[in-house]
Amino acid sequence: MPTRPGLLECIERYHAAAPLPDAPVTAVGALDVPIGDPAWPYPARPRTGAGRVTTDDVRAAVALQQEAGLPAALEWVPECSPGTATAARAAGLTVEELPLLVAVDPVELLLPAGVRLYVVGADDPELPRYQRVAATAFAHPGGPADVHDVPLDTSPEARARTAALRERIASGRTVMMVAVEDGRPVAVGSHQPVDIGGAEVSEVVGVATLPRLRGRGLGAGIASALAAHATETADMVFLAAGDDDVARVYERVGFARLATTAVADLRPVD
Repeated sequence: MPTRPGLLECIERYHAAAPLPDAPVTAVGALDVPIGDPAWPYPARPRTGAGRVTTDDVRAAVALQQEAGLPAALEWVPECSPGTATAARAAGLTVEELPLLVAVDPVELLLPAGVRLYVVGADDPELPRYQRVAATAFAHPGGPADVHDVPLDTSPEARARTAALRERIASGRTVMMVAVEDGRPVAVGSHQPVDIGGAEVSEVVGVATLPRLRGRGLGAGIASALAAHATETADMVFLAAGDDDVARVYERVGFARLATTAVADLRPVD
């Protein structure tokens, strides 16, 4: 595990700064609640130095998010904000804890033969299809192997999400990569750099492979490429893994476990 002091503090500062270009932040008890465009929502987070998060804080934050048309969501580092999970559960949220890792010695991996990796431009006409790769991978574990078999979402909400992503890519706040095989996207991922007092920190997010193409090293290859790209300019690169198995994949490409990320949201009752 990394021992350099200040890593968790740096991650907390990253999350406090990341929403500022997009969403004014409202203080609700011991929580900060970014209120911006639903096309690119940010979760509420404990405010550094504000004390213990209470159940009333969580309920008030959720009410504010719902009033603004945002998903009810809370995220925190349990090692920095003990007791927040208890408050979130008492407020009716479902809590999940994920491994938090930091890049310490990035390893460059080769993608399988025939797969090419591209950095996505803001004007790429295929961007909605790349987003569909991630949506299919995360929402449908047994979904189709080819997003060309799935109609694109052309709803106003989907178009707004694409427009928000184009703006972020154009401004440099999101760097997106796509793996393409036989002319079709098969995996995607991004990193999101933020300047913090003159030092750049970036989070790797949204690494996704189409379900039926997993096990070929596509996700690891994209994560490796993203870490290599980010560390060209960033002083620190980190990510939250979906579970312990995924964390082990990231460990193979040079990440090391640092702590835990907790996420909480409202989920429908079956």
